[in-house]
Amino acid sequence: MLRARTQEGWFLITHPEHARLAGEFASAWGNSRFRPPFPLTNTLEGIRRHDDGWATRDRTPKITREGRPSAFGIDLVGKYSAFEEIDLADYLQVRGQAMEAVAAQDAYAAVLISMHTCNLLTERADHSTIRPDDRPKLAAFLERQEQRQEDLRRICAQSGRFSGIDLLATTWVENFRLLQACDNLSLLSCVDYPNPANLLHPLPLMGSGMQEVAVHRLAERTFRLDPWPMREAVVEVQVSGRRIAGELFGSESDLGIAYAKATPETLRIRLKQRP
Repeated sequence: MLRARTQEGWFLITHPEHARLAGEFASAWGNSRFRPPFPLTNTLEGIRRHDDGWATRDRTPKITREGRPSAFGIDLVGKYSAFEEIDLADYLQVRGQAMEAVAAQDAYAAVLISMHTCNLLTERADHSTIRPDDRPKLAAFLERQEQRQEDLRRICAQSGRFSGIDLLATTWVENFRLLQACDNLSLLSCVDYPNPANLLHPLPLMGSGMQEVAVHRLAERTFRLDPWPMREAVVEVQVSGRRIAGELFGSESDLGIAYAKATPETLRIRLKQRP
């Protein structure tokens, strides 16, 4: 889940819905300055489905030790210390399922999802929030993911569906970075992040070179990207979630009842370029 504070309590968004939003941003990506991704269909599939593994867990929301909905919120932006709020074995299972859910249909997309997972768990995770006795589990999981990536890359190469450029190591990295950029933009949008941020990685320009993209909040769920990487001058999308009353819950059952009773609603997110 993702959580955004409201006056009454929380607005909760599922991981698959957040990933769908990231896919919307990716489908709008590319202009005379920023290069769109290729192979397009496979890259968009990886971005759109990178959190499919969370679908079952998000149907029954959990709570933290303090009683808040166990979810990514403003307080976790840039920290990735979510291991305080979820069992590591459960988390690794979800992440592995996210990749395997896609692998049978699209090996290329599955590689990008696995690359994203490995990056989160190595370069972005706060390992101080992982119990020492859990660290061997993490190491073993990462080793399996690296091997799975090699297997899936081989499948892609043998399929005859991809060009030599599609299969270059640099192309995989560029598409993985776009996944992370659009994932981050979706997270910032969903929690309505108030502070300046950037999209994690420099992103490829037309011709050659890379450029970082800054994000500035202008108003409620309205953000400016600078420099502007999208095809159209304004990007407007919607994200669906549920509004629940109350900040703290005595049990997961209490939260589950409130979540089940809440009517799904949509919020508008707007991206624009500098005037």
